[in-house]
Amino acid sequence: MRFEGSKNYVATDDLRLAVNAAITLQRPLLIKGEPGTGKTMLAEEVAAALDMPLLQWHIKSTTKAQQGLYEYDAVSRLRDSQLGDEKVKDIHNYIVRGVLWQAFESERQSVLLIDEIDKADIEFPNDLLRELDRMEFYVYETRQTVKARQRPVVMITSNNEKELPDAFLRRCFFHYIKFPDKETMQRIVDVHFPGLKKELLKEALEVFFQMREIPGLKKKPSTSELLDWLKLLLAEDIPAEVLKSKDSKTVIPPLHGALLKNEQDVQLFERLVFMARAGR
Repeated sequence: MRFEGSKNYVATDDLRLAVNAAITLQRPLLIKGEPGTGKTMLAEEVAAALDMPLLQWHIKSTTKAQQGLYEYDAVSRLRDSQLGDEKVKDIHNYIVRGVLWQAFESERQSVLLIDEIDKADIEFPNDLLRELDRMEFYVYETRQTVKARQRPVVMITSNNEKELPDAFLRRCFFHYIKFPDKETMQRIVDVHFPGLKKELLKEALEVFFQMREIPGLKKKPSTSELLDWLKLLLAEDIPAEVLKSKDSKTVIPPLHGALLKNEQDVQLFERLVFMARAGR
């Protein structure tokens, strides 16, 4: 069982090695990288390539580790008892299975994505150490131990918003997705826009990477934003000539709002362009 990439996802050699190493070691794969570099999509493509079901747990700031295991719906049980419902006699009717429970009980080995783990409270990763290590947990309400039929391929993403505990990091195989270079980015674009004219792609990549090099940007444009921008350029039928300039730093590219996502960066970019024009 090896991941060799897919036709929909350009996986570099080191990324493929990381995925396969985590599978071999039977450890969670912790993926970090800039937002928009395809961390979540990687789990989707690994599941598709290995023909496994994908279970996704998207983490929020209010998410608790217990929710991934199960939740006891005491409110519904109280309401049903007041209505005289017979099902209150069986507490199993009020146990809501979480994503980890579903992955543990899956008849087929699955890919389990824990997405953006750094959004949760700092204790969240530590609260999952035992379950991810032993692949089992105890349900106190029903006095049963849930054990994984087969170990899922666990993939965890982080945007580096906060540091993760050392004890958690020790149990993971780590990989940082480097931002694609021009050659890799061209391969990524080819997957999404196979018929894109080479001249337009060349000029668009030139503008994109120059924009990323601007010092002081609060948020550099990412791969997903480049793809959005190219989609708009095609929809508006913008020719490559519009992106060309003897000094591209003195020209504001069309539809740049797809690349820059806050007013400080837009103002900084426009100010730099104005200064470059004034200095000509």
